[in-house]
Amino acid sequence: MLRVLIPVVVLAFTIYCVVDAVQTEDDKIRGLPKALWLLMILIFPLVGGTAWLIAGRPVSILDTIFGPRRPGLDSRGPVGPDDDPDFLKGL
Repeated sequence: MLRVLIPVVVLAFTIYCVVDAVQTEDDKIRGLPKALWLLMILIFPLVGGTAWLIAGRPVSILDTIFGPRRPGLDSRGPVGPDDDPDFLKGL
């Protein structure tokens, strides 16, 4: 059973990554051009697919799980008055 399940899971993961890469707009892809991402996903399914999800997508899977890592992408808004530009303008 496990001999069949592992290849099926790898195939499903590869298909998901290929479809996701194809549907993503060219100007939103990070790192490499779309054709190279697709080639990497197809040649190295697990490594290429994982790299696509972490480094190639417009919003990384890690950003979705743990929140944005880069300043400026945080959608939570200001944390305190010192971080609120409108508050600081009024001082």
